[in-house]
Amino acid sequence: MNKAFLIGRLTQDPTASTFDSGHSCCRFSIAVNRPFSRDGSNTADFINIVTWDGLAQNCVKYLVKGSQVAVTGSIQTGSYEREGVKRQTFEVRADQVEFLSRANAGGQMGSAPQPARKDSSMDELKEVVDDDMPF
Repeated sequence: MNKAFLIGRLTQDPTASTFDSGHSCCRFSIAVNRPFSRDGSNTADFINIVTWDGLAQNCVKYLVKGSQVAVTGSIQTGSYEREGVKRQTFEVRADQVEFLSRANAGGQMGSAPQPARKDSSMDELKEVVDDDMPF
């Protein structure tokens, strides 16, 4: 089974490509914190993510550097040769990207937008005294 689940923050703005075939691609990398380290310092892994078509368009439209995302996908490996040196690559091909929070213009992190909701039952709160409880 090849399945990856990651939560991290974008290290840079996503980049988009559109091909002659009509398919679109979005690439970005996320910093994923490691759960522990021996010396107590914070460390992170930087994972390359690739998305395609509709998901790619949404990622380009809504994500910016610093945005927090949850990514589900599969790991893909590859290799290439540059100047006689063979190199290995890996990336996560995302099936799903959930937008958890977005970086604000001031660089501060905010939560993902939530729909406005008014609950009329919360308009008046009454203090409950333990003696009023039937049990």
